[in-house]
Amino acid sequence: MKTIYNSIREEVGKHEKVRNSVLGNVDEWKRSHYIILSEIIKDELSEAEELKGGKKFEIGNTISHVTLQRFFENDYQDKTHNDLRFLKTLDKICIFLGYKDLNDYIQSMKLKRPEKEPVEGDLEFLTKMVYDYCATAFEFYKKFPEHNTEVFKDLVFDGSPFLERASGFSKELCERDFHLVTKNNRSNYEVFDIHLVTDEPEKKILETQEFWNLLFKVGETGEEHFVNQLNTQIYFIRKIDNTWKIWDNYNPDAGRLNRKA
Repeated sequence: MKTIYNSIREEVGKHEKVRNSVLGNVDEWKRSHYIILSEIIKDELSEAEELKGGKKFEIGNTISHVTLQRFFENDYQDKTHNDLRFLKTLDKICIFLGYKDLNDYIQSMKLKRPEKEPVEGDLEFLTKMVYDYCATAFEFYKKFPEHNTEVFKDLVFDGSPFLERASGFSKELCERDFHLVTKNNRSNYEVFDIHLVTDEPEKKILETQEFWNLLFKVGETGEEHFVNQLNTQIYFIRKIDNTWKIWDNYNPDAGRLNRKA
């Protein structure tokens, strides 16, 4: 599966203003071409409805040619990128492409994915399990400070190290009265890529690229805590009593908010 970055880069190249410029006749862009692209994007963003008002001051309405060259030439497939400026850049590029922001672009990509009926134990089934887990985790965060790990019972084994660890981290945040901010899609997530690492009869290991952009506020004080991360996660999925569920997960940023709070 192509990463979200490759998809965005392809769409920029297909944009009408880009195709009808000198950029459309060049196979490989150099520094001078990124200067032209920066000007094209600036002109479009200056007229964008999404940047009329407060959002213009929040994320700006220009992207430097240096930033654009870095985005187009770097490979973010296996990198963790927590820089909020990078996410703002993606927002602006997606607005240039005609979307509200990065999250709107991601949601539109989801709608374009063909749906298949998964068979238990195959890659489609396991991939869907990971997607379902992430969606369930997001809904779980939205209910904070309510702490109900029962929502994971169909996806994660009871007594598994993953459930025990995740429950401990989340319970502490609930006790601190954390609330997820979802107004105006302020919090969102996406799973960019999933591939099979280990394929055994009763054990599968899947690797994912995940982007989590979450804003939590503490109930009484209103103190804000951000999660802006792109990282690689590993899911260990087992078959026990003829049932496939998640047994463990390696997430390098697990408990990040607990350590900061």
